[in-house]
Amino acid sequence: MIEQFGYVAAFILAGILFLAFVLTLARFVRPNRPHQEKLSTYESGEAPSGNANTRFNPRFYVIALLFVLFEVELIFLFPWAVVFRDKSLMAAAPAWSSFALVEMLIFVGILALGLAFAWKRGYLDWEQPAVKSPEIDSPVPPEAYDSFRKN
Repeated sequence: MIEQFGYVAAFILAGILFLAFVLTLARFVRPNRPHQEKLSTYESGEAPSGNANTRFNPRFYVIALLFVLFEVELIFLFPWAVVFRDKSLMAAAPAWSSFALVEMLIFVGILALGLAFAWKRGYLDWEQPAVKSPEIDSPVPPEAYDSFRKN
């Protein structure tokens, strides 16, 4: 019995040693040409500005949680629909099919109540920032731009 744990420990040790060997070999084989631009932070092709430890709007977090919630709903609905489609199962257990239908309607109803709650509380509303046009000192009079502005 104890020797079976030895086999597991040997496999874990072999995996760790193999990983260490491959990473060490890669360090010696790869090119190493550091440059100031290569070592800088990359933000979608733009030069980073300001501190990265700034606060962000918690609405991103709420929207992500709602997305995950409804993705989990699909994970539960798809297998249920595949099994519910099977006619032989419904013929073998007719009480099961009505029970499964009612159970899934209750599940979807609870999720619909959660969505209505989130909608009512305004969690799904997104605030659009007010765009301010910059003041530019230009020799062109401001009236010349009126035909191009969208009101």
